[in-house]
Formats: sequence, structure tokens, C-alpha cells
Amino acid sequence: MPGGWLEAVQGLADQGGPGVLVTVVVVRGHAPREAGAKMVVGLEQTWDSVGGGNLEATAVERSRALLACRATTPELLTLRLTDRAPNEYGRQCCGGEVTLLLEPLQTARPHLAVFGVGHVGLALANILSTLPVRLHLIDSREGQLTPERLAGLPGGAARLHVHHAPIPELALADLPAGTHLVIMTHDHAEDAALCDAALRRRDLGFVGLIGSRVKWLRFQEQLKEVGHTEADLARITTPVGLPGIRGKSPAVIALGVAAQLQQVLEATEFSAVSPAPIPQRTP
Repeated sequence: MPGGWLEAVQGLADQGGPGVLVTVVVVRGHAPREAGAKMVVGLEQTWDSVGGGNLEATAVERSRALLACRATTPELLTLRLTDRAPNEYGRQCCGGEVTLLLEPLQTARPHLAVFGVGHVGLALANILSTLPVRLHLIDSREGQLTPERLAGLPGGAARLHVHHAPIPELALADLPAGTHLVIMTHDHAEDAALCDAALRRRDLGFVGLIGSRVKWLRFQEQLKEVGHTEADLARITTPVGLPGIRGKSPAVIALGVAAQLQQVLEATEFSAVSPAPIPQRTP
């Protein structure tokens, strides 16, 4: 990835990697960098500089603490640059005081996968494409994934990944850990195979299945026959979508499923541990 902070932000956004943008917002007295200087801190790498020494080392340490607890709220960090300040990473004798703004970058997008891009799947994709997610559309039928059919999806907030997969469960195996998925293919045999494959991956997030209660009763029998337990089956939410919505049109079903997925995304986001308080720095 290029070395500048702006290129680093763009690169992290493309890769979905976490990072913190550190900006010098206030300088009192002498300091190694002026207000407006920026750097980016990643999990293992940094780009650009806000001045080096104790100032920068402390900013990197705090930024990585924010990354570790998946913080989303910006923080201010004020440091004294004097030889009398009890600094952990050596002395800086500039004589000034610097306030840094630490902003966690919203680059790590959740992954959502829709298996089956029929009428309901396409309606669901149209809603999900407006969210800041990585949206995977998987179908065994190549004709469901033509550029003409998906023309309304690119250009939204989502980053779109289209997978033509004659054996959809193989595409499921390649999805990142934590992916939330909805199974709504045109074929009950495909749905059953996907349920089996999803249950064999314990690192996935939400797993939703479209269909009736009768369909799920049959699937439970099949899944138990191949070794899945009641606890395993409880990982699948079916029928997928918010309860109480009676409409049967693709648009209404998609609306209920999208609302349920939004609840899942919010629950995942707010389950992060709150960041630790910033230690007080005394002269």
C-alpha cells in the first residue's frame, strides 16, 4: 500500500481493513508538526507521521487500543512535550502541548451474502446495496447475474461481489468469517446443501432461511441424518424476516428480511467492548 496517509485511507477502504486517522488539531508552543498533520495507524503498520518520538508512539499505542476494542467514536489525546513530563516512550523537549484527534475509520464493512438472486433475492439486494456493507450475490444460474439484471445495484453504498457458483456451497466456503447470510435459492436441494455447509462453519454470523415451517421440518430431518444436533439447527433462523409482516410480495418479503439483517448488524456493532479511558498525563 502507498505510503501517504490519504492513500492509506483509500487502501484500507478498498481492502476493508481497520485503521485510525490521527490528526494534530491543536498546537500550543513548539511541537514537531503543525496543526493539520496526519497519519494513519493500522493493526501492524503506520503511514505518514505526526511528529515521531513519544508523541507518535503514544498515538500509535492508543490507536491500536481503539482498534482492539472496535471503537467507533473519535477521541482527543493531549500530550505535554517537556522533559519533565512522565512520558513512556522517551523525552521530547519541544516545550509545547499537542492535542491529537483519533478517528477510527469506518473501513471494516460487514459482509452480507444472499444465496439466490430470484425475485425476492433481487429485491433484497436492491435494499442492501444502499448500506455500507460488502454484499455478496451468489446464484447457480448465470442468467440471474447478468449486468442488465443487476444494473440498479452498482453505485450504491455497498461494495458488490457477484459470484456465479454452479455449486453454491463451495462459494459459501470462501466467504470471510463473520459473514451474515440469507439462503433463498430457487431449489430446495440447494437450500438444504447450503444449510448443511453453513452449519459446518461455526465462524459465520447470522444464517437465515426462507420458506415455510413444513419445509423446515423436512430440512431438520435431513440435517439430523448427516450429524447436526438440535443446538446446530438453532443457529438457523427460519422463516427469515421480521415476524408479523403478512405480505407475500417479493418487495414486502425483502423489506422484512432487510430489517432483520439491520437488527443483526446493529447488535453486532454495539456488542463491541467500550474503549478504555485515556490515561491522564500530568506535567
